[in-house]
Amino acid sequence: MTASFSSQSFPGLDLLSTAVLIVDRDLSLLYANPAAENLFAFSLKSVAHQKLERIFPGKPALFAILEQSIQSRLGYHENELVLEMPHNATLKLACVVTPVEHDHFDLVLEFRQLDQQLRIAREEKILEHQQLNRELIRNLAHEIKNPLGGIRGSAQLLERELPQNELREYTQVIVKEADRLQALMDRLLTPSRLPQIGPVNIHEVLERARSLIIAEFPRTLRIRRDYDTSLPEIIGDKEQLIQAILNVTRNAAQALEGNGEIRLVTRIARNITLAKHRYRHAIQVEIADNGPGIPENLKEKIFYPLVSGRNSGSGLGLSLAQNFINQHQGIIEFDSVPGNTRFTIVLPVRNNELANPNLHARKS
Repeated sequence: MTASFSSQSFPGLDLLSTAVLIVDRDLSLLYANPAAENLFAFSLKSVAHQKLERIFPGKPALFAILEQSIQSRLGYHENELVLEMPHNATLKLACVVTPVEHDHFDLVLEFRQLDQQLRIAREEKILEHQQLNRELIRNLAHEIKNPLGGIRGSAQLLERELPQNELREYTQVIVKEADRLQALMDRLLTPSRLPQIGPVNIHEVLERARSLIIAEFPRTLRIRRDYDTSLPEIIGDKEQLIQAILNVTRNAAQALEGNGEIRLVTRIARNITLAKHRYRHAIQVEIADNGPGIPENLKEKIFYPLVSGRNSGSGLGLSLAQNFINQHQGIIEFDSVPGNTRFTIVLPVRNNELANPNLHARKS
């Protein structure tokens, strides 16, 4: 008789963030923890006692590994296992196979997504870069602020000595630009206000950014929306999130030179690790454009301050966006090829935030 296991049979495994499967000698599935159900997009009730070859079609290399482990009674570790899933999904996994001596089951399989490991490594690298960026901005501010006062004062003195009013327009430009730079330095070094933390509807944030971009490029820019209307609210600073998403969206619009298409997409992400914390749910925002793409020489430093692909760019928009997203324990990533550049923002949802679904999103 085939043994039957419920989620209560292995309470310790239920709490793991890695996916765990337990199979018998015939490679029939006896147990899957919640992380495995989410990873492989099935429920234990629907696949219990089915052979793995039915669950994972296509005869992947996994089966050879399992057969070898059963015969040799030795564990096995595969760092680059590829599983082709239904609906054309492909998973890149690290897999640990452990044979056990038990009356009812024979192998314990543990899977970890390589993408997740790479994301954790990228997050650590981002945090390191942010610290370096803050030091760079702090040092740069000291170098800029000192001569600004002298430039502004000299322009004012020169203005008093100029005999013609039309010439004073040039000195006024100098004064105004010096004031603008001074305000920029102050904004970078000292927050203009304390964070205002509260419930945030991510679609209201996106709609605000969308309306501002359309106002800047009213005729030739198209912005398409694909919103998941069931997303919950998150807890955060609404103005910071608006600024972050506005900076990314404006960057896309400027790359298109106002002539092309931007897509705003929202989805729920499940069982995701952000800033070394595991979250059951997160909100994923994609901002994509069909522009020329990010040059290869900029991809490694696109989030660095003062790095811009445009001659007129300040190079601060994406750096500030990354800083605001990281302050919300989120992450911002991108991939880019000519014709398709996509920035992905992931923001965590705490358990107590799930009670507030978003009822105001729309799709167009």
